[in-house]
Amino acid sequence: MAERITKAEVVKVARLARLELTGEEIERFSTQLAAILDHVAMLERLDTRDVPPTAQAIRLEAPMREDEARPGLGRDDAAAPAPAWEEGCFAVPRIIAGDEK
Repeated sequence: MAERITKAEVVKVARLARLELTGEEIERFSTQLAAILDHVAMLERLDTRDVPPTAQAIRLEAPMREDEARPGLGRDDAAAPAPAWEEGCFAVPRIIAGDEK
């Protein structure tokens, strides 16, 4: 496995990401990143001319049903579990300070 990423490059990327790496981590990451780059190079050599672009490996279809109107939840039913209800609205604590209206 040829080393395609140097330890200096690992240090530079770590610094850009604001990561502090130990010497052991630098060694391990440069080896791991080189292996990843080797794998990507192997994938680049594959002939994919006759392979259509795909978003997922298997075709996904959502089961569809006809839309049908149903009665909605009434105001009293919606308000029943609410801890506070004022003038037809849910009452919640103020979370942003500002002028009182």
